[in-house]
Amino acid sequence: MTVDSPLVRLGRDMPDVARQLDTLWAIVPDARLVGGAVRDLLCGRTVTDMDLASPHTPEEVMERLGHAGIKVVPTGLAHGTVTAVLDGRPFEITTLRRDEETDGRHATVAWTHDWREDAARRDFTINAMSCDRAGVVHDAFNGQADLAAGCVRFVGDARQRITEDALRILRFFRFQARYGRGRPDAAAMAAITDLAALIDRLSVERVWSELRRILVGPNVMETLEQMQASGVLDHVLPEGCDMVRVGRLLACGAPADAVLRLAALVAGDVRAVARRLKLSRADGTALAQTRGYAVPLPGMDAGTLARLLADHALRDLLWRTWLCQADRIGQPDMQWDALRHRLEKMPRPVFPLTGRDLVAAGCAPGVGVGRALAEMRQWWLDNGCVADHAACLRHMHDVLRQVGHNL
Repeated sequence: MTVDSPLVRLGRDMPDVARQLDTLWAIVPDARLVGGAVRDLLCGRTVTDMDLASPHTPEEVMERLGHAGIKVVPTGLAHGTVTAVLDGRPFEITTLRRDEETDGRHATVAWTHDWREDAARRDFTINAMSCDRAGVVHDAFNGQADLAAGCVRFVGDARQRITEDALRILRFFRFQARYGRGRPDAAAMAAITDLAALIDRLSVERVWSELRRILVGPNVMETLEQMQASGVLDHVLPEGCDMVRVGRLLACGAPADAVLRLAALVAGDVRAVARRLKLSRADGTALAQTRGYAVPLPGMDAGTLARLLADHALRDLLWRTWLCQADRIGQPDMQWDALRHRLEKMPRPVFPLTGRDLVAAGCAPGVGVGRALAEMRQWWLDNGCVADHAACLRHMHDVLRQVGHNL
């Protein structure tokens, strides 16, 4: 094992994982670490997924692991993938493959024993490396040199890689933001510009998954500008983009939240975007709450802020302050920071009465209860949300008389 081996770093930084890999290599000795694990070990980044490849069929791998008493799950047999579980940690092991045919997103694969053939079907050179149990890095497409140079480059012909899987367009920008330095690869950008319309064939869930990661990744503004210049953003967000606004939001130092940044980026109807991208209910609601609602402002008194907190979630109010700050000044500001600090420290007021309180006091059940409760809550809001249960009960008698109920 050489000093520069990824396994040296793994043994130093993640000794438990290194021991687990040794266990797997004792069972499948010709397997190799592949993809992101090799890439991130080489450049000193945190490794999240330990994926391996093997020349053996998935059935053979499962049989070997089973005989050794290792838990194994057939997670993707059609694509050659099984998952070994050691001490609760998953290790995906995928049989070497070549593509038989592809529809632009999904491929029909066949098994192979050729490591170069398997590497040739990967997206970028920095993801096409493998590392054997001796610590030797196998690099058929100069991924190490590209990684050192900050060059995100497609394996082989960029157009072919993209037509095989159009999601690689968005993956290119995500990887360029994280691993690239300087101007993006010219061949990649030319192919992406020509083939940007292929994004329309992708599932919106996959598009949002990639866009979400881009929005919370590094170099967001630069990446979005590259996506806009290549025509990609027109297909990702056909509702329109406000590049100036998202730039101003970033300049303010707002939290790195994908939905907040999406709210700034979208120039059109945010609800339409949420529906089209099939955002989760939570994300869609959060996005909708950024437009058309009251915004806390510096200088507001405690009662006004309390009323806003009573009617709106704290997160929604904070996001609106960030977007308003971006619109108004587009830079850091102590007054806006102080406003958010006040909101975060304030307890959220909760109206102390319910319909049951009215009925218990003698109000006949029915529509009148709801009307009376609404009027009482408005009184509570107008008075700064400070009246407690007893004070609200005392006021309730007047409200009930106004709506025609007798106690």
